[in-house]
Amino acid sequence: MIIVFVVAAVAVVGGVLIALVRNTRRPRGGVRGPYTSTRDANDPAPGGVGTLDRPDLAEPDATAPPAPEIERPAAVGGRLVRLRDRLSRSNSTLGRGLLALLSRETIDEGVWEEIEETLLLADLGTEPSMQLVDALRERVRIEGTRDPERVKAMLREELLRLVDPTMDRTLKTTRHDGRPAIVLVVGVNGTGKTTTVGKLARVLVAEDKDVLLGAADTFRAAAAEQLATWGQRVGVPTVRSDVEGADPASVAYDAVRAGIEVEADVVMIDTAGRLQNKAGLMDELGKVKRTIEKQAAVDEVLLVLDATTGQNGMTQAAVFAQVVNITGIVLTKLDGTAKGGIVVAIQRALGVPVKLVGLGEGPDDLAPFDAEDFVDAIID
Repeated sequence: MIIVFVVAAVAVVGGVLIALVRNTRRPRGGVRGPYTSTRDANDPAPGGVGTLDRPDLAEPDATAPPAPEIERPAAVGGRLVRLRDRLSRSNSTLGRGLLALLSRETIDEGVWEEIEETLLLADLGTEPSMQLVDALRERVRIEGTRDPERVKAMLREELLRLVDPTMDRTLKTTRHDGRPAIVLVVGVNGTGKTTTVGKLARVLVAEDKDVLLGAADTFRAAAAEQLATWGQRVGVPTVRSDVEGADPASVAYDAVRAGIEVEADVVMIDTAGRLQNKAGLMDELGKVKRTIEKQAAVDEVLLVLDATTGQNGMTQAAVFAQVVNITGIVLTKLDGTAKGGIVVAIQRALGVPVKLVGLGEGPDDLAPFDAEDFVDAIID
């Protein structure tokens, strides 16, 4: 009889221990279950990499300075007015130069060559420049006008045709199918990628969307802290690694998982500023995207380009397009030394639209791209 009791006691204790072990193996955050589809051989194990910074749920610390007041980002409408004014000032040289050439008493072959050179210097690209010159040459020949207002109208129509207002520039940032919209942001070092993610979060918050950020740039030490700071300013949580040098795919996976759990509207993933000439890093970017897709499809892949790099940006864009399916371009630093023609050139090269532009260093200096406003700013 004693032996029976001992055996029963051992069985009970063993069952308790097994239950405890199982509980300790659950991924943090209350998420249950592994990937929802077959994993790649080199995919990270789910859970245990990312931690969620929640500005709204942070425990008070009596020794810490007061938390900064959560900001209310500027509305999109006000941004567009301010950015249009800045764009007009920075690109007025191009518009004035073209109008001056087209308004001359005599427009000979030399003038047309000057017009083409002006367009090339504005980074419009060879084919679009020739296309614009041919269209204007034909219209001037037929109409025979030198009236400044008529010349300006013709130039506006032809420039607008090149910028192509028919391209779909909407951002896919609406929650659907019971899950958040997933936005992956890519780009090389120095383009302002992490800053762009923070600024875009402000745009979405201004539209009353619930946003969650994922700091998958684990190669740059300050990137996660920088992104979390942007999020804290507008009350947006950030999932980042609590392990130095963590696998970026794991952080991205945890961010999407957290976004699904908290029922966010949008999850934005910041990736490393990868050098386009290093195949290994580009392969890692592809892996990040595949890992995210274990849980949810990626709705937007935004490529951030520095508008001042001109044709060098075209090379960067082509390499990224081979790795991920780019759905839109974000042009930063379109003020100052930037040349507006890059908008046309990059759209022609990739066949995808410029969706957002940044024209300054301020937190709200990012806005949706509008083709008509852009052209009007150039020729006004």
